Amino acid sequence: MTEKPIPPRPGRGAQAARLAEILRVDHAGELAAVQIYRGQRAVMGASPGQSRLAGHFAEMEAQEAVHLARFDKLLTERRVRPTALAPVWRLAGFALGAGTALMGEKAAHACTEAVETVIEGHYADQIAELSARNPELAAELSKFRDEELAHRDSAIAGGAREAPGYGLLSAVISAGCRAAIKISEKL
Repeated sequence: MTEKPIPPRPGRGAQAARLAEILRVDHAGELAAVQIYRGQRAVMGASPGQSRLAGHFAEMEAQEAVHLARFDKLLTERRVRPTALAPVWRLAGFALGAGTALMGEKAAHACTEAVETVIEGHYADQIAELSARNPELAAELSKFRDEELAHRDSAIAGGAREAPGYGLLSAVISAGCRAAIKISEKL
């Protein structure tokens, strides 16, 4: 269900502009992912009997923070500006994580599954696009994609698909992620 990879653009500076879009959107996604897990961890950490789950979310947050740090470095090295919507994505990510955690453990897992499924497809498209012209970055994205898949698989094992209103919840979160991707590439 991934989109067709974007072919290299013609013209001077076009590939650099496309790489800037890729780095900007990936940075924004990892920023939001950190906040989603932070929101889930905040709710579950304050809930009786949920310390194990809060610890699990903390582990995933730490992995996302490593991804974010790498994109921070790449943005600096390549002189790419981050998305202008970073404050919005921070707030929206935390609210999404906390909100789904307040709905219960299975809803928090459904959030993780929906987000990580969209991100996996997004990374797969970028890997296909970059594999010939930037194999080092494609390899890094492959590693990150594999970690996102592990998060998704963990969420499914945790009962994501048993969440009340799973279909609707998953569809809304997935649509929001896809919209955020498109917006963050440009802004």
